[in-house]
Amino acid sequence: MHIEHHKWYSHNLGREMELKVYGNYGKPYIVFPCSKQHFYDYENMGMINAISKFIDSGKVKMIAVGSVDENSWYNHSILPGDRNAVYEGYVRYITEEVIPFIRHSCHSDGEKPMVTGASMGAFHAVNFFLKRPDLFSGVVALSGLYRLDHQEYGIYGYDMPYVYYNSPIHYLPQCHDERLLNLMREGNVYICTGQGAFEREAVEDTRALDYTMNHDKKLGAHFEYWGYDVAHDWSFWFTQMNHFLHKIHG
Repeated sequence: MHIEHHKWYSHNLGREMELKVYGNYGKPYIVFPCSKQHFYDYENMGMINAISKFIDSGKVKMIAVGSVDENSWYNHSILPGDRNAVYEGYVRYITEEVIPFIRHSCHSDGEKPMVTGASMGAFHAVNFFLKRPDLFSGVVALSGLYRLDHQEYGIYGYDMPYVYYNSPIHYLPQCHDERLLNLMREGNVYICTGQGAFEREAVEDTRALDYTMNHDKKLGAHFEYWGYDVAHDWSFWFTQMNHFLHKIHG
C-alpha cells in the first residue's frame, strides 16, 4: 500500500499539523480521528488494514488528519465562545489547506472528497458536510454525537449562542437555503450507530438528526441502526465501514 506522511505549518491554527495518505487512486476521504486522538490512530487502531481491499484496489484514497479537540471542545479552561473560535480555525485549516492539498494530490481542481469518522470523528464529518456541501460530496459517520450541549463538553443550553453554528442538531432545522439543501441532497450520506454498550447518546442524537434530515429537510440521507449487541467499539466500526464502502463503491 502506498503511504505518505505530510506536515506543514498551518497559518489558520498557528501550529504544525500532520496527516497521512493511504493509497494512490480512488475517491478521496478525509478521515477525522476519535476524541482527542491523532492523525495516525486510524491506522494504529486497525481501520486501514480492515478496509485495505478498497484502498489497494484503487477505489478509495484515505487522508487521515489530526484534530484540535483538546484545544477546542474539550478545553474546559476557556469559555465556549473561545473554544468555538479555535474550532473555526480548524474549519479553515480543512477547507483552505487540506482541500487544496487533496485536489493537488488527486490532480483534480474540482475534487470534492467524502468525509468520515467514528465517535468524535463522526461529529466532525457530519458538521463539515452540512456546513460546506459545496466542498464535500458525502459523509460516512459512525456512532457520533451531533449536538454540543453534552455533559462531556461542559457546554449547556445557555452556551448555545456561542457555539450554535457547529452544533448540527441545532443549526440544521433552521437552514432554509435551498441551494445548500439541494447540495446536501446530492451527497452520499450514510450515518450509522449501534444500539449496544456506550451507544445510548449516539442513538438519541442519530435519531434526532435522522428526523431533521429526512422528515423535515427531505435530504434522502441513509441511516442505519445496528443491533443491541453492537457497541461503541472499533471492532464494529471495521464491519460498518466495510459495509458502507461496499454500498458506495461496490
